[in-house]
Amino acid sequence: MLVKPSERWRERVADEARGLAAGTVDPSCAWAVELFPEPMLTATDAVLAAFEAEVAELREPSDARVFEAVERVVRALNQVNEEFGEAAYETEEREELCAYIDGVLTRHGLDVATLAARRGLGRHEITDRWRDW
Repeated sequence: MLVKPSERWRERVADEARGLAAGTVDPSCAWAVELFPEPMLTATDAVLAAFEAEVAELREPSDARVFEAVERVVRALNQVNEEFGEAAYETEEREELCAYIDGVLTRHGLDVATLAARRGLGRHEITDRWRDW
């Protein structure tokens, strides 16, 4: 099952909160709430849901239509990142978002490696052209 990165991030926040409540996490070491504020998670969820819906509606799409969907999700995530001081997504989160985009495409029957190769790209480069985060 494909899990949204934001769901995993919420779980990190919840784990940290449980640790703080139990006294097993030192408050000076708590970082999850700051790194993953709920408004950022909600905005990310909305962007990813829109991408999922768009990809689900594609029927025998051209490469151009698939890349248009990828461009839209990446630019929308750029906007979320900008709204949160260019710090919404750190390295690990960037990798999770790219893997999720790939996963959504794959789940809907698209061969991402072949799609990317037709553009002279590696599989993990499909977001690079538009990605600021």
